[in-house]
Amino acid sequence: MSDALLNALAEALAGLVTAVETSDEDVLDPAAAVAWLEDTGHVLAGLGTADRRALDRLFREAALREPSGARRRRLLTVPEGFGLGGDTHLATVDAVVEQARRYADTVRGTDPATPVPTCPGWNLGDLTRHLGTLHGWAEHLVTVRPATRVRAGELPLDPPVDPSSYPGWFAARAEGFTAAARAADPAAPVWSPGADPYVRHYPRHVLAETVVHLADAEIALGGTAGPFDPGTATDALDHYLTTAPYVPWIAEPLAHLDRDGAVLRLAARDSGAVWTLVLGGGGFTWSRRSGGETAAASTAATATVTADAGDLLLLLHRRYDADDARFTLTGDRDLLDEWLAAGAL
Repeated sequence: MSDALLNALAEALAGLVTAVETSDEDVLDPAAAVAWLEDTGHVLAGLGTADRRALDRLFREAALREPSGARRRRLLTVPEGFGLGGDTHLATVDAVVEQARRYADTVRGTDPATPVPTCPGWNLGDLTRHLGTLHGWAEHLVTVRPATRVRAGELPLDPPVDPSSYPGWFAARAEGFTAAARAADPAAPVWSPGADPYVRHYPRHVLAETVVHLADAEIALGGTAGPFDPGTATDALDHYLTTAPYVPWIAEPLAHLDRDGAVLRLAARDSGAVWTLVLGGGGFTWSRRSGGETAAASTAATATVTADAGDLLLLLHRRYDADDARFTLTGDRDLLDEWLAAGAL
């Protein structure tokens, strides 16, 4: 079956599901609607893991072809309603493969001495060596699963002497990591620097790092980052917020902001995700909901930033300035500036 036909069928099914879920009872008998949705869910539940992941992707792509708004947000919830996104570990590994290939393609054949303005003092060679080291380190951790910390410098990762060879070396390290992560039990215990000491931590960590450093390379070469997959950016932003309390040079400045009770909200135009960050207690708590600003309106925001999910991710990582036209800001600008200054990596 052609990709065009698969995309068309997924788009039609997603549209039909959304129409049934939102139809008025004068248009469609409620009992018939429930029966149809339950029967459809039963059929989809019988698909194998690979097919479920593929359908999840097709549904999401169909939703993102729609203009921003309520219909897109409803379409984005279709996969969740049928439980298609359950195998998050393998889906994350797949995303690492995609982003690593994109990074390798971006830097291959470029001058490794090209400065990277978003990583002051680094050039593309430094960036690629760092990212290859990260993938090699993570491969060791998911394979050996040590109970205590292992630093990358303790491992024989053997980067080439010639920086022009770094892209090929990086690609090999990325392939090694994704193969090891795919074969590993995501629930196997292993040391991690955060709150999740299991193998499943590392694909998310590597994905987040690869996405941000891909943006660094694209900005260095073209002045701006390329388009983000909203789901990948959303997971990377989740990972940042989950990990930040365990990174001393982020957690300690945030603990001294003296803004207890302040609420910073991040709203993604493209995915409909809304993050609510509440400061206090020597740190912060956070939650994410889907469905746009109204889904999180129960907590009044001190400041709100609205942009696409990938741009919000790069804002938190200080790759873009808050004054950039990508961002719409409302409320207390000082809160956002204080957060960004404290949370800089």
